[in-house]
Amino acid sequence: MIEFQGFPKIARLSRNVIISEKIDGTNGVIHIGPLPNVQVEHEGHTSYWYGPDGSTWGMWVGSRTRWIGPGDDNYGFAAWAQANTEELKRLGPGTHFGEWWGAGIQRNYGLSEKRWSLFNVSRWSDDSARPTCCHVVPVLYEGPFLTDQVQLALAMLKMQGSAAAPGFMKPEGVVIYHAAANRLFKKTLLGDEEGKHTEAHPKKEKVLRPPKDPSKGGRRIGVLPFEGLDRRTT
Repeated sequence: MIEFQGFPKIARLSRNVIISEKIDGTNGVIHIGPLPNVQVEHEGHTSYWYGPDGSTWGMWVGSRTRWIGPGDDNYGFAAWAQANTEELKRLGPGTHFGEWWGAGIQRNYGLSEKRWSLFNVSRWSDDSARPTCCHVVPVLYEGPFLTDQVQLALAMLKMQGSAAAPGFMKPEGVVIYHAAANRLFKKTLLGDEEGKHTEAHPKKEKVLRPPKDPSKGGRRIGVLPFEGLDRRTT
């Protein structure tokens, strides 16, 4: 017999939303949880420690699509997380999502450093609860869903600039979290109508490449020696 599938419940639209600034950087993920056993090797992207009861806990670092490490990084996020392991332990068990942004990433925002801003504003807006090395995305509105509030938040960003980096006048847009539907939506100041085209060409992650060796004609060290067909003789 075919398994019955009921129609899912429909969330009511006129419920609370949180509108936050959409920051133009790259996704950063940190997962903290117990390791399967105490016989653990350090894997570059994993930091681990022993809990009060002797159990082994670990921290994994990721981008939007994969786990990363200092030797296979994404704009230095894994290296930063490893250097701040002690403070990041305060995030506690679970998977924590945020935006890694600032100097050298996408819009730069006029910053000389990089920052990690957590997405879960309901949990991390309190400075005393958040790890000191972390930021949080700015909340622009919280209350019943109204399309006028979305447009107002966008207008404020356009006129006043970024709330995450005051003085930067080219912010990206907003993210709307609908609590009843438990869904995120986004709206950008520019190119919002080109969403399908934009999604078909996602931002590329920055992967570390071997340095160039001047003595080898500028070829990258990691790809030498070349063992393929020598096209200069064919």
